[in-house]
Amino acid sequence: MSIHAPLSAPVADKSGSSALLTGYLEALSLVERLHRLLLDVIKDEFERVGVFEINSVQALLLFNIGENEVSAGELKSRGYYQGSNVSYNLKKLVKAGYMHHQRCEIDRRSVRVRLTAKGRHIRELIAALFARQAEGMDQRGILGASGIEDVTMALRRLERFWTDQIRYIY
Repeated sequence: MSIHAPLSAPVADKSGSSALLTGYLEALSLVERLHRLLLDVIKDEFERVGVFEINSVQALLLFNIGENEVSAGELKSRGYYQGSNVSYNLKKLVKAGYMHHQRCEIDRRSVRVRLTAKGRHIRELIAALFARQAEGMDQRGILGASGIEDVTMALRRLERFWTDQIRYIY
């Protein structure tokens, strides 16, 4: 078995399109591995620059919030995080001083969060890392602007397909 092959054996395919199924399973495996690798890339960057107080998931949370003021529910509804995961990490980030939190005036049950200067610093570190990586991929001929656009379009179609499966399956 190659290192890039899906770990599970192909499922019996009634339609006869085993190549499609094999490719789909490999794509699923790649998406999962790429996410873990991204977290490792961020972790390595943090070790390089001496950031040890937060983890990669929390750093991505700061990056995705950016200059917005949001609730945990909004982050979940945008598809960034699952509910328990986002609530736990938001609490940690508030306690460590990376985020401000404030009860919503309209709905006192809801808490709105935004980055502090410390949180914006982490966001800038991640943004600089991503910019270096994009430039490096282009310079090395790994992926240029059109290649990234193709990958992004394919991933958006997959996201739309999965979203439709969740919303319309019942």
